[in-house]
Amino acid sequence: MNRPLRLFLCLFLSMLATVAAAQIEIHPLAEHAPPKPSPLGARQLGADDAAAWLDGLMPYGLKKNGLAAAVVVIVKDGQVLLAKGYGHADVAAGKPVDPATTLFRVGSISKLFTWTAVMQLVEQGKLDLDADVNRYLDFKIPPRDGKPVTLRELMTHTAGFEETIRNLFASDAQHYLGNAAWVKEWVPERVYPPGELPAYSNYGAALAGYIVQRVSGQPFDDYVEQHILQPLGMQYASFRQPLPPALAPHMALSYADADTPRPFELVNAASAGALSASGEAMARFMLAQLQGGSYNGAQILSPTTLHQTQDYSRAAVPGLRAMALGWYHMDRNGQVILGHAGDTQWFHSELALFPQQGVGVFVAIDGDDDGGLRKQLLDGFADRYFPAPPEVPQPALASARSDGALLVGRYASSRTSVSNFMAMLGLFSQVRIAQDRNGDLVTPDFHDLAGRPQHWREVAPFQWREVGGQDRLGALVEHGQVRWLSIDAVSPVMVFLPVPGWRSAAWNLPLLAVIVLVLALAALLWPVAALVRRACGKPFALPARARLWYRLSRAAAIVQLLFYAGWLWVLLRLQADIASMTSGFDGVLRLIQWLGLLAVAGIAAAAMNAWHAWRVPGSWWRKLNSLALLLACLTTLWFIGSLHLLGLHLDY
Repeated sequence: MNRPLRLFLCLFLSMLATVAAAQIEIHPLAEHAPPKPSPLGARQLGADDAAAWLDGLMPYGLKKNGLAAAVVVIVKDGQVLLAKGYGHADVAAGKPVDPATTLFRVGSISKLFTWTAVMQLVEQGKLDLDADVNRYLDFKIPPRDGKPVTLRELMTHTAGFEETIRNLFASDAQHYLGNAAWVKEWVPERVYPPGELPAYSNYGAALAGYIVQRVSGQPFDDYVEQHILQPLGMQYASFRQPLPPALAPHMALSYADADTPRPFELVNAASAGALSASGEAMARFMLAQLQGGSYNGAQILSPTTLHQTQDYSRAAVPGLRAMALGWYHMDRNGQVILGHAGDTQWFHSELALFPQQGVGVFVAIDGDDDGGLRKQLLDGFADRYFPAPPEVPQPALASARSDGALLVGRYASSRTSVSNFMAMLGLFSQVRIAQDRNGDLVTPDFHDLAGRPQHWREVAPFQWREVGGQDRLGALVEHGQVRWLSIDAVSPVMVFLPVPGWRSAAWNLPLLAVIVLVLALAALLWPVAALVRRACGKPFALPARARLWYRLSRAAAIVQLLFYAGWLWVLLRLQADIASMTSGFDGVLRLIQWLGLLAVAGIAAAAMNAWHAWRVPGSWWRKLNSLALLLACLTTLWFIGSLHLLGLHLDY
């Protein structure tokens, strides 16, 4: 190609490029958040679909379980998607639930507000999560194994406190102490090494609330109101007890059943469970937690602090759900779910956030027992809108039989009392794990101990999955020994510890039954024998001294029966009305303990009766029943000692 032609072609191509550049305009694409993937088979989460689903579930659930009312709120993408009330806030007046203004007690969901307050003060440099809490208190929390309690341990329920029940609720205004007085009334024993295992603690949350009060210089109610509720516009929410006059008319009545209202509950451990709030007020809190600590221009936590709270993870059992700082994981179907449940005597609630989806759900129910309705709602919500991907059934591991054999035995919850008479609960609530012929584990239904057994198949080393379900069971095994185990539903806040042989219900409960039977026969046969002798005209053929000890031994049997009956009544009372377990109940407990002292003294009468029966010639029946009675009375000492049925103090 000659030079002029090459020059022409270059000039021509340059002109074309110039024209093209003049005609082509580049418009950058608008920035959008990455699309949220929809799981295969998921329903589209919209207001209409959610309303239709809830309208089919909630009215039936309320009627089936004899519940008075409920509220459900769903938030999505920075706004309230749905807020619905069901049933009546006042059944007799026919007053419907208004999700915007009807207040429900939210129980332990209150703790999320306490932890938010703690993190606000951490953000300001006024609190240190890993410092000894005694730095902030005007009384002392004793060390355990030379280690103090920290706020991080309070927020993860790993401070090692045993369970506390006394004065948790107040039966009436006369017995209302308030949070500050309650935490200082007595300090529960630290029965576990700090930072090792979770044992859910209302005392720990109440203590954190008192620290907020001390460090901020404001009463806890005032602090939360000014720094959380008011900034978020939570007009229909309050920690105050009783409620302020402006809010009291909006409170749903407390129903033991769908027709019988009870008085407004007073929670002494206020920062652990005293919040009253409407559904839409809770929606504002959820939106702030989903949006970097901000809602409607109010910033209650910085994004950094919020992530510090929600991204922290501590798993008591590897592979099971973990604990964040104050929030626990409720993960399901591969979705990260953070939340908290709450229960008072007459209200039951749950809050669940799906941070990756920008979705939150809150439900509160008014009634004695929700009958599993909360679980049905939240599991159903996750399965409907964020279903699990298809799974190929996993075969059991080759190690299933040997690994499972290590777990066979009895276990007790870490959330318990061990230093006072409430240790009785630990005896009656032990969980037995067995193994079937296939190597699968068999346990009671952890969600309903009266329900059908659950079967578990090992799918990873010391990880089991419920056969036909999604629940997981795992164990922490060290040096061939089970330290503890748990299940997904409770693993963030509670584990189950192997029961030592001396505490096993496998022999303690049958022994207790035999002892009570022997005492009952001794007490009942005493008047029966007297009536038979009188009918037959036979005198009581015992020397005067032997006859005295015989009668005193029978009186001792009656006293011991009354002692056992008293503790049984306490357990039944606790199950029926925990608010009655206040300082006003101390007189009853002291009476039972006085019976215990008489029962111990009665052992001498049983011993003298046996000595007389075996010292002189007589029937073998008298010798044997005197010996049986003596052994029964002596065994009472075992139960008094092992269950702490006698004590100088009444802290429990």
